[in-house]
Amino acid sequence: MLVDALDEEWILSERQVLSLLDWIRQQAGGSRSVYPFLATLAEGALRPSEARSLRVRDVVLHSGGSGELTARHRGQDRVVQLRPQFATFVRGWIDEDGLQNDDLLFPGSRGGRLTAAAYERVWEQAQEAVLPHDKLLDWRLGEPVDILRDSSLVRWLRLGVDVAKVAKLAGVTPAWLALRYPYCFRLEATEIDSEPAAQAACLLEPTTR
Repeated sequence: MLVDALDEEWILSERQVLSLLDWIRQQAGGSRSVYPFLATLAEGALRPSEARSLRVRDVVLHSGGSGELTARHRGQDRVVQLRPQFATFVRGWIDEDGLQNDDLLFPGSRGGRLTAAAYERVWEQAQEAVLPHDKLLDWRLGEPVDILRDSSLVRWLRLGVDVAKVAKLAGVTPAWLALRYPYCFRLEATEIDSEPAAQAACLLEPTTR
């Protein structure tokens, strides 16, 4: 198994992710799908290709407020749980944009798939506007949107969510996680706060219909 380890310094903090997304949310112009698309990458630790392929029919929103979406990668389906607050956001996005069951969840400006150019340009602008600019961290600017997926997976591992559950959510193996994020598997990384861990674990629990 060939997996490139990602240095810990690349990982975005939860505060940085929220700040980046908030900056993007406030921007006018471009494709309206960019913000919900990037927010979904961070929420469900999706690959960009998976999120671009999502259709409205892949999303299930329950009356109790929770939800789930079905992501696909290399012919394999997996269910990603959505927290109630984010499920409400997705419901609002679908209703506000008038999306129908067979429509792409994040359509591009011309109705087809959201292009990489559309979201990469805004993402680069957000990094320039939000992330620190100094000699130590300038090299982080320009990191692709995939870092949202990496940062979410690292956060869940650090919170103590079961490795097998994180792997299942991400569509990878536990061994892949260990090779990709070795610093999450050091002894000192296992000391966690039980309350945040319980909150993060809710992402991976089966949804009650």
